Amino acid sequence: MTKNMRYLRNCFIYNCLFVFTFWDNIGLAKKNELFASVPNNFLEDGLDKKNMSFPHSYANNQHYKADYGWVVIENTTESLSLSEIADDNVRKLITLLSKFRKGSRLRNLTLTNMSVDWKDIIKVLQVVWHSSIEYFNINNLTQLGNVDDIYNIFANMNIAALTIAESELIHMLCPSSDSPLRYINFSKNDLTDLLFQNCDKLIQLETFILHRNKFESLSKVSFMTSRMKSLRYLDMSSNLLRNSRAEGRCQWADSLAELDLSSNQLTEAVFECLPANINKVDLQNNQIASVPKGITELHSLQELNLASNRLADLPGCRAFTGLEILNIERNLILTPSADFFETCPSVKELQAGQNPFKCSCELQDFLRLERQSGGKLSGWPEAYVCKYPEDLSGTQLKDFHLTELACNTTLLLVTALLLTLVLVAVVAFLCIYLDVPWYVRMLWQWTQTKRRAWHDCPEERETALQFHAFISYSERDSLWVKNELIPNLEKGEGCIQLCQHERNFIPGKSIVENIINCIEKSYKSIFVLSPNFVQSEWCHYELYFAHHKLFSENSNSLILILLEPIPPYVIPARYHKLKALMAKRTYLEWPKERSKHALFWANLRAAISINLSVADEQNRTEV
Repeated sequence: MTKNMRYLRNCFIYNCLFVFTFWDNIGLAKKNELFASVPNNFLEDGLDKKNMSFPHSYANNQHYKADYGWVVIENTTESLSLSEIADDNVRKLITLLSKFRKGSRLRNLTLTNMSVDWKDIIKVLQVVWHSSIEYFNINNLTQLGNVDDIYNIFANMNIAALTIAESELIHMLCPSSDSPLRYINFSKNDLTDLLFQNCDKLIQLETFILHRNKFESLSKVSFMTSRMKSLRYLDMSSNLLRNSRAEGRCQWADSLAELDLSSNQLTEAVFECLPANINKVDLQNNQIASVPKGITELHSLQELNLASNRLADLPGCRAFTGLEILNIERNLILTPSADFFETCPSVKELQAGQNPFKCSCELQDFLRLERQSGGKLSGWPEAYVCKYPEDLSGTQLKDFHLTELACNTTLLLVTALLLTLVLVAVVAFLCIYLDVPWYVRMLWQWTQTKRRAWHDCPEERETALQFHAFISYSERDSLWVKNELIPNLEKGEGCIQLCQHERNFIPGKSIVENIINCIEKSYKSIFVLSPNFVQSEWCHYELYFAHHKLFSENSNSLILILLEPIPPYVIPARYHKLKALMAKRTYLEWPKERSKHALFWANLRAAISINLSVADEQNRTEV
């Protein structure tokens, strides 16, 4: 455009309910919708920012019919709004508008319900172009005649910005010469992959918006831009774009810095078709399941939006070494990797909220990462909520806590092992202290002896009582037993029969078997207690088997004789049964005074004096 060219601010033209708008640009939109879309960077490059807003042209005014045949909606010093413009009065309108030269105070013009020929529209535009009007709106235009030349007119307009939106536009011609267009918005139309193929005239185009059209091939889109040497921003969102390796390599404009590919049908193959020098890519709402390894490195990429895809984990940054902002919200991430910031040191902001987080031990590292990130996790804590398991659904991640022991498998195993070792040590100590192995061994020998007796001598299973008492004593106390105990019981009145190991044990049988047989054939068991007794291993055996008979037959067969006092500290720990017997049962103490011996023997005889045949019959009856 020349230096003296006037900025034509607002012109709307409808054809089958579509509009095109001037503001050093042309735009198309739906009926009765003012539309002028200019990017911020375009305004910064030279357009007057104060002209972005439209005046309220015909508020609070009465309508009246003018002599020229149109309806006057508003008529003030700076604003004029007319309606019902047709072929019979459009020439009068042109004559009227030609009077408003550059010195005039009229700034706003709105024409509504126009039904004129295309040539007349052009004449109106030419008149307005040279007038003082800054805001020119045409609403609800019905264009009469042939419209074949419209595409060519749009393509070759000497303007900086062009918007044709929501107009069912199916094609646009490439300009016939180098175009001054810096901004094009063709959003919400029906454009396809055929647009601007092999077009090399849009050399000044910086912003290209193709939102919600019918593009399908990403590689063809890339070739469309390859000759746009100044292109900085491309919006291909909400199309039908797909990309596969079969389409071949992509070729983008080297100047392209920002690319919007959101809401398409792209998969992870899209990473093989991104511009090498791209700074910002929007890939949200696609079908991307992962970021492939081995793709071309995008060193210039600073911002990547992968929200609303199918990612199961945080992507690495091997191919995006300069990445600063990453958005992976609304994906399928259950447990994000904790080493993300280690592999992505340049990332300053991570948006990972609104994922179906699984609150388990695997998430602990990510929570630790959040605490160490220094506020890099955007949306924390509101956007980070547990989804699984169900009992934790709705719990914010900041309120989810597990102990280190519950999540550290190694620590858990070591702790369990230590507890097991401690438990084994305690059990071993108790077993040794209480002589449990000895009791187990004795129980095994008693069981084996009873089993052999059952199989070898079935005729002796019901053995009759043969002795009044079995005597258990230490060899060191044998003199007292032989000189005092046996003579006083066997040679006195009642003919008491005693079982003594030296004369009644059967040769050929084990000592244990002889002890068990003697105890079972005796009505009572006499234990001569002394410090020597508790030091004898065999006395311990005899006491154990006698005690076992005491409980197994529920009999009162034990007689304890305390030959000498036994200090408690002398009794070994394994003699806990002896301690219990001495604490609970009455025992006879051998008196030192000779005058008391007669009473001692009388009490002992009374305890064991019984008719063996009667006692044996009683035992059989009880059994």
